[in-house]
Amino acid sequence: MINKRVARSQRLAWLEGIRILGVILLLIYHAQLLFTGYAYTPQPIGLTENLEQLLAPVENLSDRGLLFRFFSIPAWFGFQFVDVFVLISGFCLVLSQKGKPLDIAGFLKRRVLRLLFPFWTIVWLSLPVLWAVGLAANLTIPNPWQMFAAATFPLLTDFSGELLRANSHTWGFMPLILSFGLLSPLLRILLLRWGTAHLLFITTVLTVGYRALAVYQFDGHPTYVLFDTSVGWYPFLLFPAKLSTFVLGMVVAHYYCKGRGPVFWQPEKALLVGGAVYLIGFVCQFYRWGWVFADLLLPVGLSLCCMVGFRAIAQGQVAMAFNILGPYSYSYFLLSSLVADYTIKLVIRDSPSLYTHWLPVMVLGTWAIAILADYTLPSLRGLVIGLLQDMDYVLNRQPVVRHRNWTPQAGDRVCYQGKAGWQVIKVEKLLDEQEFFLCQVSDGQRSLWVHEDNLELAGKSRSSPEVNNDSTVS
Repeated sequence: MINKRVARSQRLAWLEGIRILGVILLLIYHAQLLFTGYAYTPQPIGLTENLEQLLAPVENLSDRGLLFRFFSIPAWFGFQFVDVFVLISGFCLVLSQKGKPLDIAGFLKRRVLRLLFPFWTIVWLSLPVLWAVGLAANLTIPNPWQMFAAATFPLLTDFSGELLRANSHTWGFMPLILSFGLLSPLLRILLLRWGTAHLLFITTVLTVGYRALAVYQFDGHPTYVLFDTSVGWYPFLLFPAKLSTFVLGMVVAHYYCKGRGPVFWQPEKALLVGGAVYLIGFVCQFYRWGWVFADLLLPVGLSLCCMVGFRAIAQGQVAMAFNILGPYSYSYFLLSSLVADYTIKLVIRDSPSLYTHWLPVMVLGTWAIAILADYTLPSLRGLVIGLLQDMDYVLNRQPVVRHRNWTPQAGDRVCYQGKAGWQVIKVEKLLDEQEFFLCQVSDGQRSLWVHEDNLELAGKSRSSPEVNNDSTVS
């Protein structure tokens, strides 16, 4: 879910389909929990007792129709896709770095900003809106400290998710997501030095050992469980609780690049292995000892089964739709519980009929908001970077003189992110005598404000109004 900037030609449509299903089920999971007042979460009381407890909230939805009742059952376990996303993140990390030298500094810069800027965009835009809505509708709103902590992440965080839960439970996973982003270069180095088998074995031992400590020594419980323990779910928000899952994704991708591994299994084998592993993990989540192993097994089984299903349908227009929507799954994930929370509080309240009708609206509306947030991101990023550079220019006693081969001007044909076909529409200096420019560029379909360093002149000479489009260098 996190590596959304992979070139479209390198995308796997079925993988995007898994991401899309995962974020939708997470939204429905949060909505169902909120609407029913957390009527059911897995408890360490055994399989039979959990199934009996699950029947009660399912029966309460029986008046919504048989189909709605049937689909409400998997929604209670939508949380399982969090670990699927961890697995996919490790997989995509290796694919995105295939054939590239490991530039740790450059990788960390790109990776961290890729994770943080979508989060900052959503937080900075949503906090004022939610504060105003909270006042108007007389709802509980975050206090100033919570808003400040969320808006300045990761400068302020206790890595328990508490400071990030101002408006969205999903934001509590940001320290975990960022941790894997920072660990990625080290894990890639160890993968090459130690080999796949050794790295997977060591990280699995570490993960199992840590999860055993989290349950029996730290007195914690998984993030999807409501259970009375002294430290709650905090131990399971740290990266050691899911380290082997991330590494497993890296290992699978390593073999995939060599034309081997589970991705190349026959559908029958993948379903058989995936179904068996998932069934064991499903049972484990209902026992305290099972908390040590459940989250290691569930994403493996679920990913294999979903791979088979989405490979069967990811053809033609469906594959195109997956590749279009998939890149927005990270923003969708960040928005999902936020949209569910406020839609239920403001609109649905305790009305079953409204819940039935508004659920599709929440699912589709979140996509629209996620797309809007992603299109807003470049402008916000350019604004922030520009302001920081302005401040540096004012405060720097020895301004750095920029040596450039060309000065951006309106009409220039340029390459953006290595792709030709862009043209400079407008150029602005943020300060008089400033040595950098912000350029508005367009490819004929969309326009963006970008820093001059992100552009290259397409060709040795400038375009002029008389130059035909056919002369564009590609």
